[in-house]
Amino acid sequence: MSENLSACMMRMVETDYVLSDYQSDIAPRWCVGCGDTAILTAMQKLCRDEQLAPEKTVCVSGIGCSSRLPHYMNAYGFHGIHGRALPVAEGVKIRRPDLDVFVTTGDGDCTSIGAAHWIHAIRYNMNMTVLLHDNQIYGLTKKQASPTSPIGQKSNTTPFGSVLLPLNPLTVTLGVANVSFVAQAVDWIPDLLYDILKKAFHHRGLSFVRILQRCPEFMQHRFDDYVRDPSKMRILTHGNGLRLSPEVSRVYKNQETHDPLDMGRALAIAAIADEIPVGILYNDPSVPCYDDLRAGERPSTPALVETVLREEFDKVTIWPDDAEPVAAE
Repeated sequence: MSENLSACMMRMVETDYVLSDYQSDIAPRWCVGCGDTAILTAMQKLCRDEQLAPEKTVCVSGIGCSSRLPHYMNAYGFHGIHGRALPVAEGVKIRRPDLDVFVTTGDGDCTSIGAAHWIHAIRYNMNMTVLLHDNQIYGLTKKQASPTSPIGQKSNTTPFGSVLLPLNPLTVTLGVANVSFVAQAVDWIPDLLYDILKKAFHHRGLSFVRILQRCPEFMQHRFDDYVRDPSKMRILTHGNGLRLSPEVSRVYKNQETHDPLDMGRALAIAAIADEIPVGILYNDPSVPCYDDLRAGERPSTPALVETVLREEFDKVTIWPDDAEPVAAE
């Protein structure tokens, strides 16, 4: 067997990943019936089907129920502080463009304390996949209203009902300069959730996927009408978007052929109040990625890493009077 053929065979063996290769040894600690479980399953299936090397895959999160997801993925993970998942992920991607970077964030984590980072991450359009787990309530801290909570929602911070109209993550994202991919999924249609994540992963740029998910503890009946009545779901289809299986198409007959390049129609769909649109609202692969624009400026080599570390350490080092900083070789 030739050397090249041997190397090829070794690569085939090394990249034959199965679903369990992406499952950590930590059992998920979400409530029974939590939509986060469906999102985790879709993520793990995507990694398996795309044969993503666990050591080349990174999941970054902030704080919240959704942000526990990196603990349950057998990949590199960064469980950050509240609202700061996106800048951490951008730092990872700009220094290691060879890694596949996913961000999992909640409606409070992203659209409240992390709102400024959210807007500028859309503007930078770096090549990563962002999953907004939107259950419309603060779950981890036990039922406070979030920016996406519906009007009238009673919570520990709004005991008489929320008085403000909810923020719409879809219309906000679509209104940011350099937006390139916006989609919406729901946890109770797993086939479409997976298909949307796959489309988002293959988009070059920042893919923003809002996932409406059920919270069985604090929002028990929020989406019951939509789960029970498929006609309340509007499924977006297109040759450059979702293509439904016959099984899904038979159940969800309320369908619209929507061109993801049509920004005007995307905004109109995002603003629909009496139905839940599911699919790719916007997809423009021509928008430049910030990491591409900055590529090649400072190649990340071991020598460069050592130099940067020495420079940073020197800033806080107290040197003796007769000593000088040691220059990196």
